Amino acid sequence: MSEREELDGLLAAAGVAEAYRERLSAFGASLLEANRRFNLTGAKSPAALAPHILDALTLLPEIEGRTLDVGSGGGFPGIPLLLAGATVDFLESNAKKCGFLREQIAAFGLEAEVYCGRAEVLGHDPRLRERYDRAVARALSSATTVAEYLIPFLRVGGVALMPRGRAEEGEAAAIADASLVLGAEPLDDIRLEGDRRIVRLIKRKPTSDRFPRRTGIPTSKPLCR
Repeated sequence: MSEREELDGLLAAAGVAEAYRERLSAFGASLLEANRRFNLTGAKSPAALAPHILDALTLLPEIEGRTLDVGSGGGFPGIPLLLAGATVDFLESNAKKCGFLREQIAAFGLEAEVYCGRAEVLGHDPRLRERYDRAVARALSSATTVAEYLIPFLRVGGVALMPRGRAEEGEAAAIADASLVLGAEPLDDIRLEGDRRIVRLIKRKPTSDRFPRRTGIPTSKPLCR
């Protein structure tokens, strides 16, 4: 059985509609093949990759308008969302990963922009700043650091979406405080299976030009701990 066929079976067993499975399985197989040449993801097999695809699809009901996937890596969650019909652009700092993303977008005949650079820099780029309805990122760092990456890209009324695991002690208060500084406020988390959840922050006013801070500072000195 090919990796593509194995992925299709795993996605079918999880209830993914046949209309989506063909392209999702093709993407997954391409990712696994490319991953043998350079490191795109820690998932090395169809069984390890399928949960990443399924996790990405849990965001789909929350996606509206233009979405930016920040820190896309090998394409999660953005490529599955794009294949499911969402309008998604990508931001990734690694040039090889940017090349892979562009290859996949072209292979499926889709339209999307791939911006190769740091969120701390591109968050000040007028092409991107406050241009998106949704901004998403997997667990790149602490929730407050990710909020500083995402919120500057959002229009007022836009929503940042952060898939997370179990909440750490004091995390909710830190997220609320950081959001306020960035011009946003928390919405209720969306609860998923087990300890998984989607943290949501809605932008209420323009973000100060001070944010995001220069490269490395959001990670080394989070707004709130």
